[in-house]
Amino acid sequence: MKLGAAMVAGLALLLSLGTASVAAADPVPGSEAQLLATNFQLPFPCNQTWTGNSSNSSAHQSWEIDFNRGSTADADLGDTVVAAAAGTVVISAHQGSTNGYGNLVKIDHGGGWATYYAHLNTRTVSQGQAVSQGQQIGTVGNTSKPGNNISPHLHYEVRLGTDYPANIQKAVFNGVTFGYPQQSVTSKNCGNPHTPTEVCGSGYDVIDSATLGSDGAVYLLYNSSNGNNCVTTLKYRNVGTATATTAYLEVEGSTRKTDSGNFSYYAGPVIASAAGKCVRWGGKAGSSTYDSPLEHCD
Repeated sequence: MKLGAAMVAGLALLLSLGTASVAAADPVPGSEAQLLATNFQLPFPCNQTWTGNSSNSSAHQSWEIDFNRGSTADADLGDTVVAAAAGTVVISAHQGSTNGYGNLVKIDHGGGWATYYAHLNTRTVSQGQAVSQGQQIGTVGNTSKPGNNISPHLHYEVRLGTDYPANIQKAVFNGVTFGYPQQSVTSKNCGNPHTPTEVCGSGYDVIDSATLGSDGAVYLLYNSSNGNNCVTTLKYRNVGTATATTAYLEVEGSTRKTDSGNFSYYAGPVIASAAGKCVRWGGKAGSSTYDSPLEHCD
């Protein structure tokens, strides 16, 4: 995403400020930064209500939030955590003794924005994977570094840039800045409820994916039991409203198969036998298109 000169200068100034200055500032109204920030939703499924607390933050940095909703210390263990916005997973790993995050998922949302989901009990996405807003990325847990005993909760952060901890930003959910230091928020993260494996069916695993800007993502899956590939395009925008969406799969030496039309949630599944052959695959959502080279030849 190309930023204008004024935006670049503005972001550079923001990132050069110390923690106290960042803490005092919200995104500039009307700026691209604000548009990106206000696209975020609560990192929990639609209509769930969670209480966030920055004063009890497990990392004790400004604007970080610890989330719970249960009445007992272990009540939230295993609850679903979802992506606050569409993006690409850049970290999905246990941090070991490096820091106190334990099982951590970090999602890059473009434009320098990223979200962090820490202490997860389980991680359900992998590094490099494209994820949609509202897609499950893990479950609430209490993992941390050795000797750090904590109660189950989700530690959530929004960051802009790389100058830690000055890059930590105030969290925005459904266009409203979180009411620091503590607030109960009901999730409006009611995006695409479908997953690639659900669309393609039992036995299929995601082997590749490509983001379609902020409009969606196209996924290539493979079923090792029958040698079939499957392609589906999941929408990120206008979810639930029928808009133009396409998915295609072309096996080397065969005619391309395409599913194209006005769909509410996804295009596909497009399935073809491809054992031992290369494939071309891709799709379109909104104004964004992806066309792969001839690849995945095993």
